[in-house]
Parts: sequence; structure tokens; C-alpha cells
Amino acid sequence: MDAEILIVAAGRGTRAGGGTPKQYRDLRGAPVLQHTVRACLAHADISAVRVVIHGDDTALYEVAVQSIIDPRLKSPVLGGDSRSASVRNGLSACQGSHVLIHDGARPLVSVGEIDAVLTALETQPAAFLAIPVVDALWRADAQAATEPQPREGLWRAQTPQGFRRDEIIAAHAALDKPMADDVETARAFGIDVSIVQGRDTNIKITRAEDFSLAASLMGADMDIRTGNGFDVHKFGAGDHVTLNGVDIPFDRGLVGHSDADVAMHALTDAIFGSLAEGDIGQWFPPSEMEWKGASSDIFLRKAVERVAARGFTISHLDCTIICELPKIGPHTQTMRDTLAEITGVDVGRISVKATTTEQLGFAGRREGIAAQATATLVKP
Repeated sequence: MDAEILIVAAGRGTRAGGGTPKQYRDLRGAPVLQHTVRACLAHADISAVRVVIHGDDTALYEVAVQSIIDPRLKSPVLGGDSRSASVRNGLSACQGSHVLIHDGARPLVSVGEIDAVLTALETQPAAFLAIPVVDALWRADAQAATEPQPREGLWRAQTPQGFRRDEIIAAHAALDKPMADDVETARAFGIDVSIVQGRDTNIKITRAEDFSLAASLMGADMDIRTGNGFDVHKFGAGDHVTLNGVDIPFDRGLVGHSDADVAMHALTDAIFGSLAEGDIGQWFPPSEMEWKGASSDIFLRKAVERVAARGFTISHLDCTIICELPKIGPHTQTMRDTLAEITGVDVGRISVKATTTEQLGFAGRREGIAAQATATLVKP
């Protein structure tokens, strides 16, 4: 099946307010129409997408789609003085055997919904998305209810609405008058149209409040960052090593400009890395005597401060300490508790573990300790 999607976006959308036609207003950082076009192009079996626009909206349209690089997006078609006229203009440019007609203000249509209509068209002359009416229906006089109406057998029409191209073109040509939608045009021409179960989320933005509803249905676009850190310090004279803020008795110490907490240095660099804000050496240069012998929790606290300043939250920290001795296992829980106190991260989101190099390399020769770490940050 060679199927195209015709997006009808030539209306003025006055009920949505805002001055600018609703299809060009911002929705989570992009025009509504851009979301709609991307949703239609997301289906791999769609051969072309064409948009019908108002003659006054050429510049708005170019801005809306300028970031979309896909040869299946064809040049826009100018609409007419009614929705039916706009559809007829768009259909005249279509070339596929089938066409799906979709509202430009329905940006949340899914690949699955498009696929369901295409599947129906394999055996049916026409099909459209709809959802059954489940609420009680009432006729009203002004603002007062007058009498209930039966809802059995009633469906709320959505788009896309799919047809054999030649048949829907003929229907529009024969019925040159305004219609509620293309299903009404098809039925008036005698085309059988089957219903495909839609979803409540495939809303049409009509009123001002629909923008916030659409944004909430799209979900939060979370900024998730991951950074890695790695550090090495050699052994020297001393009677303990400090790892993740915990002093562990040992017959040697670690050599460094600060307290040489190799594990906390790796974690700090992982956080700075996830923010793309350099490393410890840039924030606390070893050439500055101010940091001589400094406790490494100063560095980690600064990294945590930068996380908050950038609007992120630390979701997870993972640190691996690499050495033959001292034994790390008995101290990992204390390290986790210490890191939780410094960072404000729940201890259940902090991992500290240790491994050896099977007596290979500098760590295997007990010349020093290495540590690597990963930090995951999240911003809603």
C-alpha cells in the first residue's frame, strides 16, 4: 500500500485564543504543527506527508518545519475558504493509492494509531479513528439541562481518517459543500467507513486550556546526564588511607596535593563531567596552596552545589575502588553513609564497591589505589 498523510492546517483556530493560529503556537518548545508532522513521519510506511496551509501562513510554516529533514515531507499546499475546500486542494497534490487525512492540531497521534488505520485499509475502503461516547449526554436550553440523550452507538471522531485516494477525491468533487469531516463526505458519497478504536490521548487542540492538557499528556522531557570519573594516587608514608571520607587504618598513606581521597575525587569528577563543567583540577588547581592537604569533601560539596545551581538532581552515584589492600568491603556501608550526608542523596542511590586487578599492574603490585565512578543527574 502506497499511503500518504495529508495534514490539514489552514484554519484560524480562533477558539484557542493567543492571536497566532493554534497550529503555530508553542507546545513544549516547538510549534504544534511541528509535533504533528514529526508524529506522522514517525511511521516508516508513510510514503509522503503534505500539509495544507493558509495563504497567510507561509512564513509561519517554514519556521515550524525548518528543523525537519525528511524527503517525505513535501511542499505545502495552499488551502481554500473552508475545510472541505482545503482538503480538496490537498488531495489534488497527493499521489499515493491511499491517503490519511489528519488534523494539524492533533500532535499526539501515535505510530500505533496510524498503523491501525493502515491495517484497516488493507481490507476496507475507508477507516477512521474514534472513541466511544461514555459520558451521559443531555440536551440543554441555554445552561439548563432539558432531556437526556441515548449514547449507545455513538462515537467521537478523531483523525487520521483513511481512504482510497481516487474514491475520496471523487466524493469531494461530487459534494462541493461544507461537511463536518471527511467521513461525512465519504458516507454521503456511499463509501463504507469502518471504525478503528482510538485513544483519549489523541486530542485535538481547540481551546486555550488544551495546550496545558497536551503538554501534560506528552509527559516531561527529562534531561538525563551521565558523567564518568577516574583517579589514581600512589602509596607513600602514612598510617591510613582516606576513601570516600572514611579513614581506614593501613601501613601506608596515599600521596596527593589534598588528602588524596582517590574515591571521592573520582565521584567529584563524575559529577562535574555530567554537567560538562570540567574537573577538580580546574575548580581547585593543585598549584594553589589553599588546597594543600584539603579535605576532599570540599570538592564534592562544590560539585553538588553546581548540580543544584543547574537545576539537576543527583539520581545515582556509583564508585568502584581498585586495589589489593587495604580491604574495602568492611567499610563500604560507612562510605555510603558518609557520601549520603555530604551529597544529600538517599543512601539507597549510592553504590560503593571494590575490586582487584588480580595482581596485575600498579594496583596489583600494591603501588597505589585507583577509583572510577559514574554519576547520573536528572532535570525534569
